[in-house]
Amino acid sequence: MSLSDGPWSPGHIYQEIVGYGKTKHRVNVVEELQEFWQMKAARGASLKNGALVIYESVPSATPPYVCFVTLPGGSCFGSYGVCPTKAEARRSAARIALMNSVYNEQPSRKITQEFIEGAVADASHGYGGQRNEAENGTGIGAYRFMLVQSLGKTMLEFQELMTVFQLLHWNGSLKAMRERQCSRQEVVQHYSHRALDDDMRSQMALDWIAREQEIPGIIARELNLAERDLEQARLAGRELRFPKEKKDILTLASSQVGGPMD
Repeated sequence: MSLSDGPWSPGHIYQEIVGYGKTKHRVNVVEELQEFWQMKAARGASLKNGALVIYESVPSATPPYVCFVTLPGGSCFGSYGVCPTKAEARRSAARIALMNSVYNEQPSRKITQEFIEGAVADASHGYGGQRNEAENGTGIGAYRFMLVQSLGKTMLEFQELMTVFQLLHWNGSLKAMRERQCSRQEVVQHYSHRALDDDMRSQMALDWIAREQEIPGIIARELNLAERDLEQARLAGRELRFPKEKKDILTLASSQVGGPMD
């Protein structure tokens, strides 16, 4: 079945998101989301961690309830609006994730050479200088390099790669690697093939624990900011991997320096 037909079409999924189609044949979005990714795996999609969709409910004794869903590639989405039950929060997260998964399959979501040229031009304009001058800077040049490495991939796949480098920048790791005179290409090539796993999260948490020794209270401040950023992004229906990873890393660091902080 074509992704542009039937229950896989973006229009159909959008109707599910906004509440149309409430009939006895209504799509079970939790099952459909899992089946979608199993279908992608069966068609040869490169999924390092398999096709399993992972749900995570935020602990709460009373509504409203919040649920996050992480897709096999790593992208993360959250429940939208006010959910009176945990089951509805799970369905809400699945709806957002399924709509984005389907939309990501459209040809317009592929990284093409034309897209790269336009994206780099826009970034260079924002940099405030001439394009060649901007690309000589590590930021724009690295951005182009990562786009080229992602040629032919989808926007979500590129976002998954970008999340790793966003975290490395936020954590101070990129600055440390520059000080060790690692080249941009070396850094990008290394981390382009490294999964964002528990080992990387633990190392970043240790970095924040070390900062806490120098600047008491920094973990609590950063954690409050990360929680706020995550909630704002969730309510806006955006992809959540970066803010959620920040929160998880800081929560891990907090637990290792004496428990949750105020």
